[in-house]
Amino acid sequence: MTITLDSLSLQTVPQPAVWHHLPSVTLNDDTLRERKAKVLAGMASRGLDALVIYADKEHGGNFEYLTGFIPRFEEALLVLHSEGDAVLVLGNENLKLAAHARLENRVVHAPWFSLPNQPMDNQQSLPDVLNSAGIVAGKNYGLVGWKLFTGAQDDAWKMFDLPSFIVEAIRQAAGPEAALCNATGIFISPEHGARTVNNANELAHYEYGANLASTAILDALNAIAPGKTEKQIGALLAAQGQPNNVVMIAATGDRFANANLYPGDKHIKRGDKFSLTTSYKGGLSSRAAYVVADESELAPEVADYLDVVAKPYYRAVATWLTHIRPGMLGGEMYALIEQVLPKAEYHWHLNPGHLVADEEWLCSPIGPNSAAPLRSGMLLQIDIIPSRAGYAGASIEDTVALADKALRDELAQAYPELWNRVLMRRHYIKEHLGISLPDEVLPLSNTVGYLRPWLLDPTRALVCTE
Repeated sequence: MTITLDSLSLQTVPQPAVWHHLPSVTLNDDTLRERKAKVLAGMASRGLDALVIYADKEHGGNFEYLTGFIPRFEEALLVLHSEGDAVLVLGNENLKLAAHARLENRVVHAPWFSLPNQPMDNQQSLPDVLNSAGIVAGKNYGLVGWKLFTGAQDDAWKMFDLPSFIVEAIRQAAGPEAALCNATGIFISPEHGARTVNNANELAHYEYGANLASTAILDALNAIAPGKTEKQIGALLAAQGQPNNVVMIAATGDRFANANLYPGDKHIKRGDKFSLTTSYKGGLSSRAAYVVADESELAPEVADYLDVVAKPYYRAVATWLTHIRPGMLGGEMYALIEQVLPKAEYHWHLNPGHLVADEEWLCSPIGPNSAAPLRSGMLLQIDIIPSRAGYAGASIEDTVALADKALRDELAQAYPELWNRVLMRRHYIKEHLGISLPDEVLPLSNTVGYLRPWLLDPTRALVCTE
């Protein structure tokens, strides 16, 4: 399907369906066993005797992948040995969580991971504690943070993003001859990372967050009106008490005044540009457009916004959606977006699409000349960010999964209500937006492909007419 700018038009369409108050899907024991097996296989392929997996509140995804929890306001380590034994190294206020972890473990106490001025009554040094966790001389260790350092080329294997006091303690515990390497790729390498491909249970687990974010975004879009404050709109993006995995955005007019990142007391004015973002485990939704009812309300210098920004951007997103499929190389998708939305003109900078999981950005197989293949089970965020000087942005970031027939059949059988939502989303995208998705593309967000450029007109959206 070739999408041209002439084939795009602003038309009256119904809004997409949303689902409020869906139950969460818990990761089952088989999934946790499968996760551990994938990580142990990755360790074996690299000849590692143990992994030392770091976590804090912002960087707990790899730790949580195996344990089921993050250490909240403390730091933590998971030492996973090649034979499968797991040791949790926890601060004062996370010791109690070891009994609830999703893998069998023993726990050792590291008060250095606790908050300032809490009791430091452990008589051992941190290297001694790590010795008791099995970090000893004569073994090969992989350190797992959250970065791949791909730009570092050949030096990436010896760069670590764990706090220096922990790395130094590991070196002391393992001895001067210790072989340490960056092993984060075992979890998040676009080519072979354990976390980059999901089973049916994991996709169902993450669909909850994608639905939650996209439902909240549509509720917020429908509430935007002159005179309301950013906080009033932002309140609609905080859904069901779930933790956001990005900074929420509800910003009218110019952003970042006084270095502020959060919804504030600024009142919405007609003609403002407006940005919205919210994200939960499994999916982010984002929108950017103008607070107007039609183009006649735009300032004269941006009166051509629809043709200069919105339509070219929508063409790129629709092209992304109609071409993405398992087996496509990341470099092919990058080249395709460069063809339909040239970077030199539209000034997008980041990867046009990336993987999501517990984090909003896990990693990305999509990049210049990337040979990483897109695979069934991947969960991807549409993330193309155009920038034209003087104009508001355009954004319809949402989440889709890739699934071959076997995975689709498993989802339909194991999670029929989820499967019905997927089919309803696909029907809406085809019948009302004119975008034909490949069979392997499963929209997990309710608002995939839905671009409303005039926020005060809830009846019209861009569609493909050919």
